[in-house]
Amino acid sequence: MYKNLNRADNFSDRLTFFLLHFSFFLKNFKNYENRKILQEIYDFNFRQLELSIREVGYGDQSINKKMKDYINLFHSMVSEIHFWDTLTRAEKFQKFSIFLSDFNDIDYLLDYFDEFNSNLSKKTLNYYLKSVSNA
Repeated sequence: MYKNLNRADNFSDRLTFFLLHFSFFLKNFKNYENRKILQEIYDFNFRQLELSIREVGYGDQSINKKMKDYINLFHSMVSEIHFWDTLTRAEKFQKFSIFLSDFNDIDYLLDYFDEFNSNLSKKTLNYYLKSVSNA
């Protein structure tokens, strides 16, 4: 994905892409039967994000603010892509422009995430979790 973007690699872009992937993941597998495992995955991901921010060197007060910003960004993404399958390409472009305002090739990313969403919808949550250890 990064090869085709012609951008310098940085933490902020990686995080934005991760959160977009995670948004699509939750959108596709959100249902009553999966709620407990999805909550565990959500909690784990944001715990790991906090640890990553600490590793970068932010102080405790900065971490709290950053985490609040990232969680709000994530929930905004989830909200914007909720009806992804019913949106026109122009609407999808507009929604991605909110999160990727400084990207030149949003069309490439739309194609990428349409394909990602399609692949997720063809498999079950268990497909993605079956090789994950409970350790």
